[in-house]
Amino acid sequence: MSAPTFTAGPAVTNTAGPAPAQRPRRISSRRGRALIVGFLAPALLVYVTFVLLPVVLAAVYSFFNWNGLSALDRFIGFDNYVRALTDPIFQAAVGRNLAIVGLSLALQGPLAIGIALLLNRRIVGRTVLRVLIFVPFVLSEVIAGLSWKLLLQPQGPFDGVLESLGLGGIRQLWLADQNIVFWTLFVVLTWKYLGFAIILFLAGLQGVPEELSEAAQIDGASWWQTQRHITIPLLSPTIRIWAFLSIIGSLQQFDVVWLLTGGGPVNATTTMATYMVQYGFQRSQLGFGSAVAVILFVVSIAFALLYQRFLLRRDLQGSMSGGVN
Repeated sequence: MSAPTFTAGPAVTNTAGPAPAQRPRRISSRRGRALIVGFLAPALLVYVTFVLLPVVLAAVYSFFNWNGLSALDRFIGFDNYVRALTDPIFQAAVGRNLAIVGLSLALQGPLAIGIALLLNRRIVGRTVLRVLIFVPFVLSEVIAGLSWKLLLQPQGPFDGVLESLGLGGIRQLWLADQNIVFWTLFVVLTWKYLGFAIILFLAGLQGVPEELSEAAQIDGASWWQTQRHITIPLLSPTIRIWAFLSIIGSLQQFDVVWLLTGGGPVNATTTMATYMVQYGFQRSQLGFGSAVAVILFVVSIAFALLYQRFLLRRDLQGSMSGGVN
């Protein structure tokens, strides 16, 4: 008996539509994008309204001789920029900003690192000292500026303290003498912002492995040698971040200067920002003030881009890749 034979029928073609899960995935993706747009839209609106739009308007106003009230119809091209860049007072203001930058990096940085290294050790009252050091930075610039202005008045509390210590002979017109007012201002700025640098460096020190210091001590290295050759090099990313913030803040310094001296006496403490406010608002030269604002913006953004390109690139690449530089 022969085995039965079977004839293969036509191949069955799957005519079913797309998998049921694809449509819900598309809907979920659309909802996700809509959710992202919903969260970003308010922030973008605020950014465009209060950052980008003022920058664009300032750039437009800078090409006009405008007092803020009359019609915007007196186009003068780059005259405002030429006037600012050739004004000896503005040139001195730029130099003063650069002096604050240099002094901040040369004096505030090493001082803050030294204090941070000391506060990172196990000492009695370390937490209280950290809080006290950070208090000046927490205070608003208005309170700090007005407080120091009252303290440094002639025959004021500071002079009274000097008298009580038998140091009355070194009293000066701290805010009125052109020869010392800049240094007085820098001391106040150091008091105000040194705490931020110390706290930032203390945070960076928490990322330095203690095993390296212990190994160095076993090998006979002193405390100073350990800090110099191990701790400070490992702290370099934090130092670069602080330097970036310090330089940008020094270039845009306004609050404390304006409240403490108003740019005086005789423009001895004028910075780019106080110069801009003085001419733009007090003298109702908004076109010229806008040109100064644009110059300050260009200087700051150019420095930020160059600093990021040549100094922060390694740190940013390391943080994005999860590596350690």
